[in-house]
Formats: sequence, structure tokens, C-alpha cells
Amino acid sequence: MARSMASTLGLFVLVVIVGVGVLWAFQRHLLYIPFGHVSSPATVGLPQAEEVTFPTEDGLTLAGWFVPGGTRPAPFTVLVFNGNAGNRSFRAPLALALAKAGLSVFLFDYRGYGGNGGRPSEAGLAADARGARAYLEQRGDVDARSIVYFGESLGSGVAVALALERSPLLLILRSPYTSMAELGQYHYPFLPVRRLLWDRYPSIERIGQIRCPLLVIAGDRDSIVPPRQSLRLFDAAPEPKRLVMVPGADHNDYALLAGDLLIEEVVRFLATIGSVRARL
Repeated sequence: MARSMASTLGLFVLVVIVGVGVLWAFQRHLLYIPFGHVSSPATVGLPQAEEVTFPTEDGLTLAGWFVPGGTRPAPFTVLVFNGNAGNRSFRAPLALALAKAGLSVFLFDYRGYGGNGGRPSEAGLAADARGARAYLEQRGDVDARSIVYFGESLGSGVAVALALERSPLLLILRSPYTSMAELGQYHYPFLPVRRLLWDRYPSIERIGQIRCPLLVIAGDRDSIVPPRQSLRLFDAAPEPKRLVMVPGADHNDYALLAGDLLIEEVVRFLATIGSVRARL
């Protein structure tokens, strides 16, 4: 009997070790979910979008769409850092709504997404973000002083990291998490996520160092990023800042993609910043 129990226990331990090993080896496949095929801009409602490419510091060429606002140059340009799934065409409703509000928008895909070469990683996405910012700075119809970062979910960590290197006019974080380690531990409480994770995106350790206004937008029914993580990140950030909780919104709801409240809050906060800057 004792030998049988010991054998069963040993088998269980072996299964757990193998399972953890598989999750460790394939963790980036769980974190990053790229879609390859990108529909044409016109197909997704952005016929005015300009298809562009730009280089990264490590030799990749990434693709993106520049969507002009109502005037050229537009008063603000929004640089969008996508979440972990899909590609830039999935963010077309956001770009369309912001463009209708008079803002230019730059959608691009990280390495490994949207047909781009390379494989995604925290360091890789940081390089992609630098490349996207550098591309916008060299455009004649973009004022480098008026670039806004919009980080969605996973992209909130990318946006926070870039904000420490190159501060934007405004940092917008949609459904942000405190760190990927804490978020992973929330979803996999039975695993030693903090020890196993490669890509950590420690926004909670960085947010206190930003030197720009902050707008945090989150859904109070978010089942992917717990609202309390978004609130903790907001609380840790310096002023000026604004928090908007979208009632009844889950992580992938349209309200958090391009809903009226989201767009209104972005435009309102930018108007406030613009009026303050005009008085300086």
C-alpha cells in the first residue's frame, strides 16, 4: 500500500515537473498571440491611411499605417502600442474614431506580428517602440512635441518603458497591469510564475518616474486585467493624472476599443493639456 502511494505521488510530481517545464519553454507562445495576415486599410475603414515601413535598431523592418487627422499637421499624433493579440487592423476602429476627432494616429505591428519578421519579446518590443517613435519624429507632418502614447493592455507596459526614455506629451494606458509577473500569478496562482517569467514588464516599478500627464482608462468588469491592478498603477503615478473607469466594460468590449466615453476622455484631456501649454 505504501509503495503504491509512493509510486502515485512520484508520478504526480513527475507530471507537475514536466507540465511546468512545458509552460516555461512555451511561455512566449502564451503571452504573444500574433496574427499574420493584415487586411488593407480600405477594407477596415481607413482608406486615408498611408502604408509605411520603418527600421528598428536591431535591423528589422516593421510595417504600419499612418492615419492623418482632420488637418495636416494635426495638433496631436497618437502612437498606439497594441495588446498581445491580433495585428494593427484590429485597432482600425480606434484609429478611425481618433482621426474623426482631429488626431493623427500611427498604428504599427511589433516584430512577429502582421507579417513582420522577428520574434516578440520584452526587449524586442522595446526596440520596436523606439523605432516607431523615431519614425514619427522624422515626418514633416508630425510635431515631435505633440506625440501621445496609447498603450493597450500588454502595450501599456511597452508604453510606460518608452515614456521613461522619451517622454510623450501624454501617456494613455488602457487596461494597464502592474507587472506581467503579478498578472501571470493572478491567472496561474498554482505556478511559480514570478520565478519562471522571462518578460516581466514591471510598470509598477517605473510609473512613479514618468514626467508627463497620465490618463488611465479601464473597465470595471475586466476579466483579463483585474481593475485593482489598474488602480494600483494609477495610484503609484505622479500628478497630473486622471482615472476613467468604464462601467460594465470587460477587457475586449468595444467600449474599451473605441467607445464614445474612451474617445471623449482622450480628447478632453488633450484639450486641457493643449490649453495649459498654450499659456506657457
